[in-house]
Amino acid sequence: MKFSKEQALQSIDREREAVCCASDKIWDNPETAFQELKSTEILCELLEKEGFSVQKNLAGIATAFSGRFGHGKPVVGILGEFDALSGLSQESEKAEKISIVDGAPGHGCGHNLLGAGSVAAAIAVKEYLKENEKEGTVVFFGCPGEEGGSGKSFMARDGVFDELDFAITWHPGDQNVVSVGSSLANYQIFYRFYGTAAHAAACPESGRSALDAVELMNTGVQYLREHVIQEARIHYAITNTGGFSPNVVQPYAEVLYLIRAPKNQQVKEIYERVNDIAKGAALMTGTRMEMQFVKACSNLVDNTVLEEVLQKNLEETERYSYTEEELSFAKKISDTYGGNQVDLQQILGRYEKSRKKMAEEILAPHWNDVLSDVVVPLMDTEVCMAGSTDVGDVSWVCPTAQINTVTEAAGTPGHSWQQVSQGKSSVAHKGMLYAGKVMAGAIIDVLENQELIEKAKEELSKRVGIEGYIPPIPKDIRPMAINPKK
Repeated sequence: MKFSKEQALQSIDREREAVCCASDKIWDNPETAFQELKSTEILCELLEKEGFSVQKNLAGIATAFSGRFGHGKPVVGILGEFDALSGLSQESEKAEKISIVDGAPGHGCGHNLLGAGSVAAAIAVKEYLKENEKEGTVVFFGCPGEEGGSGKSFMARDGVFDELDFAITWHPGDQNVVSVGSSLANYQIFYRFYGTAAHAAACPESGRSALDAVELMNTGVQYLREHVIQEARIHYAITNTGGFSPNVVQPYAEVLYLIRAPKNQQVKEIYERVNDIAKGAALMTGTRMEMQFVKACSNLVDNTVLEEVLQKNLEETERYSYTEEELSFAKKISDTYGGNQVDLQQILGRYEKSRKKMAEEILAPHWNDVLSDVVVPLMDTEVCMAGSTDVGDVSWVCPTAQINTVTEAAGTPGHSWQQVSQGKSSVAHKGMLYAGKVMAGAIIDVLENQELIEKAKEELSKRVGIEGYIPPIPKDIRPMAINPKK
């Protein structure tokens, strides 16, 4: 007798406690990019317990790993993340900012949920393959350093995802929605200036200020903003000012830049212009400048074939209801940032005229709900989101699609203490398990109709063109932790 998709999804409910426990343990031990040793251990233990073959140190990265089950083709990848953000330490389920440890990291993007929820999906697909004795392989990929590290981009560059026929992932959020459209590609670079120290009063003429060079570089970039494409973004952080003594001409200073644009080539062009500005700042100040390329990631490549399968499963998979206590806490969180401020009309603008009324009828009655319980209809218009993701590099290698599910109050700001506060809540757990079921259901649908794989690959081929994937990270660049442990 065939082991059905429904039976496979039930395995997620059976493993609910283990999956939620793994997510909470990762939340309890927040680790920033490429330092996720404890998080890696937690997820690897869960995978091994579930019968997956675990391989560590992928692409030479200590915290990159995979859990594999099955044999033969097709090979499907499920992407998981688990890194935290610096400076976002926050007590759980509090509607006010209360740090656990001042200055310590916290899971302000919900990656504790992302990693564990993706393992849940892998468990369900494993059960389906096992019980039906079906040929095929499911691989969970533990992908470190999404925040500021682009772990998947390094992994893609080194061929980690080359065997995949397709890949699926998700992200915690405030809507149940298939992610449609692209993202911004980016480069991240350190610019370091070396000058000459001197007494700032007695002999300032003998000094050459590295801090002056940083400030002049930043001023030059401000003027550059008018002369790049509107969609581009240029951010910076001064990571070393040269010390705390104003009576010393600073001999060293450092600034970290993040450059974004819709396409890889556009980022490269802006990067070269920023380099020229840095060289000019060094010339003006008589200092020496060094650059260190840190990381890059590609823009997302949309795949409508997989997105339609995910949409079907978002709509068909039973969603969890919310208790009065959950709604009350979500309202308290919402009050801290003024509620959902997303313009409904902006969302409706992403639908063709013939479908706009249908979308409005579904979304409008619930748009001000503090916790959304609806599935956003599949959007027609592909737009470029303002952020970046290293999922983009995977999407150039194989057909890739992703969803968001509700794990937090509507309108919760990204990378905020409010997100951290909600990361261990029952609402977060419900959204995570729902995401696991949706992803697993979609994968099983594709495994049962493998013509979809070829259609998805054909779509990818048309979108990326003849050249295909060109890694944006040079071969000699290795991953680095921006916030090393003391």
